[in-house]
Amino acid sequence: MNIYQLIGRNIEISDAMRSYAEDKLERLDRFFDQIVDARVVMSYDERIGGEPAKVEVQINVPNGIVRAEERGADSYAAVDLVVDKLERQLKRFKQRLRDKRGEAPAPVAEEEPAEREPTLVRTKRHVLRPMSAEDAAIEMESLGHNFYLFRNVDTDLISVIYLRHDGDYGLIEPAR
Repeated sequence: MNIYQLIGRNIEISDAMRSYAEDKLERLDRFFDQIVDARVVMSYDERIGGEPAKVEVQINVPNGIVRAEERGADSYAAVDLVVDKLERQLKRFKQRLRDKRGEAPAPVAEEEPAEREPTLVRTKRHVLRPMSAEDAAIEMESLGHNFYLFRNVDTDLISVIYLRHDGDYGLIEPAR
């Protein structure tokens, strides 16, 4: 796999860190041999207690994108965690491709625990009341959720407000 972008935010990426990340990400070729490229963003935020290092990876594959992010006490730990998560995602992606083509599943090594495919287990109906993003944040917190779907009174668009890892809010709106 070629890493076309390795970006550091609030952190300078040393040659050793670059080499470590590339070596770990090269392992992913064993799980899916059609990886086109990858974009890795490493960041460090001391305001985050306990796990200030974050590594985000986006892998481009034919007909899709596989993305993961993880936090760790340092960048090396975060790389290890994100690579483990990407391995699982790439295995699932590869199996979905096989299922679509009607191929038989590949033999699974005995030491690997069988991962179950996520299934939809609940559907909720929600009335989209017009409200401001600020009111939606208050409603989200009062419900104890980490996201809330609403109709934005300012734009008349269906929007999602969510709680970010840093404690701030994010707003998702459809592109026009």
